[in-house]
Amino acid sequence: MKNVIKHSKKGILMVTMFATLLSFAKDATLFNIKNEAKRTALTLYNVKQGNLLSIKDNKGLILFKEYIDKSGTYNKGFDLTALPDGAYIFELDKDLEINTIPFTVTSDVVVFDKAKEKTVFKPLVRVDKDMMYLSKLSLNESPLKVEIYFKNYGSNASELIHTEILKNKKTIERVYKLTGLELGTYKLVFYTEGRKFEETVY
Repeated sequence: MKNVIKHSKKGILMVTMFATLLSFAKDATLFNIKNEAKRTALTLYNVKQGNLLSIKDNKGLILFKEYIDKSGTYNKGFDLTALPDGAYIFELDKDLEINTIPFTVTSDVVVFDKAKEKTVFKPLVRVDKDMMYLSKLSLNESPLKVEIYFKNYGSNASELIHTEILKNKKTIERVYKLTGLELGTYKLVFYTEGRKFEETVY
């Protein structure tokens, strides 16, 4: 997530969407996999146009990526047996979350590990005047490290002005006062569950 945020009222929509995530988090069926000898049929539900589907190896190298071109249900067949033996994931990057589906390939046999399927919810940022509202859903209470940088207009250097680690909460909510928005931009960097997310506020 690498975005630029202007002062706007669309943040209200983001907060509303965030509130609905909790109700769907445990009940919704996100995908279905049918694994045959040489073909794996992947079905993803409730996708949106622009969502990114990837296959990555255990080092994070992207082996396949495709932007979803139609909202609704996505269906595609893959020959995963062509991959070298090892551990991989399907990753679906959506507006507010990232879903990962791990699998292994061993001697042309593909095995999916349902116990390790995971959803990472992205930090949500809303700016109203000089106030920044941060929300983050984490069902497993993973820590969230927050770094806030400020850069004056006309300068190439950013200065770290605030950092903290928020933990032991399923729902993180924080408010920050951003003074000096007329003088420069803020870069927000978030680290959680082995991932990095960035936002820019101006």
